[in-house]
Amino acid sequence: MPVVDEAAVGRIFREESGRSVASLIRLFGDIDVAEDAVQEAFAIALRKWPAQGLPPNPGGWITTTARNRALDRLRRRAREQELLGEVAVLAPGADDCGMPEEAGPVQDDRLRLMFTCCHPALSTEAQVALTLRLLGGLSTEEVARSFLVAEPAMAQRLVRAKRKIKAARIPYRVPEGNELPARLRPVLAVVYLIYNAGLGGPAERGLCAEAIRLARLLAGLMPDEPEAAGLLALLLLIESRRASRIRPGGSLVLLAEQDRRRWDRALIEEGQAIVRGCLRRDRPGMYQLQAAISAVHADAATAEQTDWPQVLILYDQLLAMAPTPVVALNRAIAVGEVRGAAAALALVEELDLDGYYPFHATRADLLRRLGRESEAASAYERAATMAPTGAERDFLRRGGRASQ
Repeated sequence: MPVVDEAAVGRIFREESGRSVASLIRLFGDIDVAEDAVQEAFAIALRKWPAQGLPPNPGGWITTTARNRALDRLRRRAREQELLGEVAVLAPGADDCGMPEEAGPVQDDRLRLMFTCCHPALSTEAQVALTLRLLGGLSTEEVARSFLVAEPAMAQRLVRAKRKIKAARIPYRVPEGNELPARLRPVLAVVYLIYNAGLGGPAERGLCAEAIRLARLLAGLMPDEPEAAGLLALLLLIESRRASRIRPGGSLVLLAEQDRRRWDRALIEEGQAIVRGCLRRDRPGMYQLQAAISAVHADAATAEQTDWPQVLILYDQLLAMAPTPVVALNRAIAVGEVRGAAAALALVEELDLDGYYPFHATRADLLRRLGRESEAASAYERAATMAPTGAERDFLRRGGRASQ
């Protein structure tokens, strides 16, 4: 019997909770019922699986258990009797978890819920945050980190978003085909953030695979939307470097130091082909430009051969389209390669990103390159105190150098 510990159950939660929540929201039409039932099912799994072993289909077990717990709860709520009568009778042709199929342009439960959560009645930030929480398996703390805000503030935003859905009676339905493009932007943002959450370590890699799967579905569903293709290209190009981006000890390997022989050429070729197709359309967008930047890096056999002037041109376009501090920080890195560390540092010092640890790490690297060692050490320490993993903290406290 395979060992099933708390970490293994947590990994399955990351990979399967979104599917279970999406299925139950479709079935019950209530976010809180679905969330609570899935959380309860995983609590049961934590008690049972270590002793009994994994079931043949862990995701199906979670969904079925959660559905049954939700039904039990509804039975105890007299005012829900009408709803209970509707959902207790399974439709013919239901899937292996008892969920009736729904017709419509979006056939994937998780992607369908992304579009329904991204309703125009909610702010874009609320759309993205709520969908990350429901579908990405992210904790409130992780969602807050994605938005660079405090956890209590994010918790309040999530509660308000759920209340608004109830108060406005926003329907959980598949948008009509002509409505899908208007919902695309936040959906793309969610898929991108789910992928980034999966970069946190080996236990979260299932999130990266899920994000790429969803990106492929989006690109196929909306072939006339170049940003959907751009996101897929970007994720493929980032994924191509996965094998070389983490050291055995768990710390990050900077792009310039990665062993490019370990990059996945098949993913690079697929991503670059999509980028070329996007360029022919001449309808640039944020994800297309980021993918083009990654494609330039992938073209270089070594870091020294990178076409940094071209990267900077692309960042200029990206910053004009998305003038955010994080984009400005990444552009400053390119400036440092083209015009020198002093020019880059001047740009970095203007940014209001004190709560973002890559800002301090970038600033530290530039200070070190300028020979300002004591200031660099302080900046590395500041970055280390904010880094999300022990391996990254150790790496930063060594001044951004690998252990020997």
